Amino acid sequence: MIVFTDVAKGFGEKPVLRGVSLTVRAGTVHFVLGESGAGKSVLVKQVVGLVRPDAGSIVLDGQELVGLDERGFRAVRERCQLIFQAATLFDGLTLLENVAMPLRRRFGLSHVEARARARAALERVHAVEQGERLPAEVGSGVKKRVAVARALALAPRVLLYDEPTTSLDPVAARRTDRLIRDTADGLGITSVVVSHDLVSVRTGDRVTFLHEGRVRFDGTPHELFGSDDAVVRRFVAAGHAG
Repeated sequence: MIVFTDVAKGFGEKPVLRGVSLTVRAGTVHFVLGESGAGKSVLVKQVVGLVRPDAGSIVLDGQELVGLDERGFRAVRERCQLIFQAATLFDGLTLLENVAMPLRRRFGLSHVEARARARAALERVHAVEQGERLPAEVGSGVKKRVAVARALALAPRVLLYDEPTTSLDPVAARRTDRLIRDTADGLGITSVVVSHDLVSVRTGDRVTFLHEGRVRFDGTPHELFGSDDAVVRRFVAAGHAG
């Protein structure tokens, strides 16, 4: 479980988050929506210490994260994996090697052991047949799946996705949605998904909509699409569907 309480963050003179409170329940897929500049990515990056809040509390499974030093966040990052909007794969390594390399570094596995675990992770995301190819030889959708496999191989308890369907064609985007859902259901992993894609949102358990740095809506996808809040209705009606 992740609990954000009155989290505030600004950059220079510009406030981005203005007292955000929300709860992400364990094992769920929780979407964070909002227009550009609403603070979605800033909020999520605070969980792994890439951005530090100016005020408020962030508690992960009972542990307060605000105030941790870099050593403390290294331990947090072993439990929480952030999957960036870009797949951030190494161009000179095969897809299999991209997944295997972090396993060797973190767990001290042999080359053979790391490749075996990497292959199993790629199989889980339906990309094992692409394992010996280089990133430049596959499409964006496959790269996103490999990024998920790399994170899953490290056995996290939480996955944080930053705009996972951005730049994907509709088929690849929906495949990514199913992968996020299946990962949560099959492995019990808590998933926080920063998105603007209203089609994706329908696959989630809960949605938080940020507007001008505050929580404007928090509820189920069904409640989001049925909301009578004028700001929420305008966002939905504008067709922010990627």
